Amino acid sequence: MRHVIALDVGGTGMKAALVGTDGTLLHEARRATGRERGADAVVETILGFAADLRAHGEEHLGESAVAAGVAVPGIVDAEKGIAVYSANLGWRDVPLRALLGERLGVPVALGHDVRTGGLAEGRIGAGRGADRFLFVPLGTGIAGAIGIAGTIEAGAHGDAGEIGHIVVRPDGPDCSCGQRGCLETLASAAAVTRAWAAASGDPGADAADCAKAVEAGDPAAVRVWQDAIDALAAGLVTAATLLDPGTLIIGGGLAEAGETLFTPLRAAVEERVTFQKLPHIVPAALGDTAGCLGAGLLAWDLLSTEVSA
Repeated sequence: MRHVIALDVGGTGMKAALVGTDGTLLHEARRATGRERGADAVVETILGFAADLRAHGEEHLGESAVAAGVAVPGIVDAEKGIAVYSANLGWRDVPLRALLGERLGVPVALGHDVRTGGLAEGRIGAGRGADRFLFVPLGTGIAGAIGIAGTIEAGAHGDAGEIGHIVVRPDGPDCSCGQRGCLETLASAAAVTRAWAAASGDPGADAADCAKAVEAGDPAAVRVWQDAIDALAAGLVTAATLLDPGTLIIGGGLAEAGETLFTPLRAAVEERVTFQKLPHIVPAALGDTAGCLGAGLLAWDLLSTEVSA
């Protein structure tokens, strides 16, 4: 059965799949990155995992994978196939596409994790049929993927979509990027966790606990939650003003709160728009499989490009 290898590399774990021509996940697997052993060990783990996936395809699907796609965090030069930098994984300037190509003997596509997940959400997930969309996962940080006619806009330097570093409150908390009041310091799952842990007096409380407390009517939780929603709405309206997307796809851990997030968020965005067209605000559909599915799409796209060339 014709298939490609798809790898989604996270800070601590990797999700992988063998993906068929119609996007079906024919085999799924997970493995720790081993980042505690250093960047070189992470790279070797990725290469070994990919080789094991190729062997699985040969044994169980009757043939070897025809290509591979890999999504990684941090700064990525997709055109050159280089994983430029990742604070979580500790690597710099890793020629990952070349290393994987040498190990597997097939063409390899490399992509940024959020943009790759956005590609999948746009084509086969919540943005299917949307000509212009913005995918925003709310996790430890906040990033974005700008979807245009079935592709993801990377920008002139590969940095497009960094919505988490829009300043929404100039007097807000310090951000690791060097600015103050960035969106991700106020509206990410990590930001809500910090705020709720402080407000509740429970250092072990997290964003999911805050959402449950909101649903129970806790006034302190409602204040923390609404503060994050107000900041998120301000950032999304700024993005909508610049990009005019038809659909805003919200994913990540915070989106797991469902309508506890989406009902007040839609209202907060609607209150702020003036001349802008109000985009549809919808939850992401693919969950934690988006990165794998997107990596598979990158691999199939690469093959299509090579055939047409």
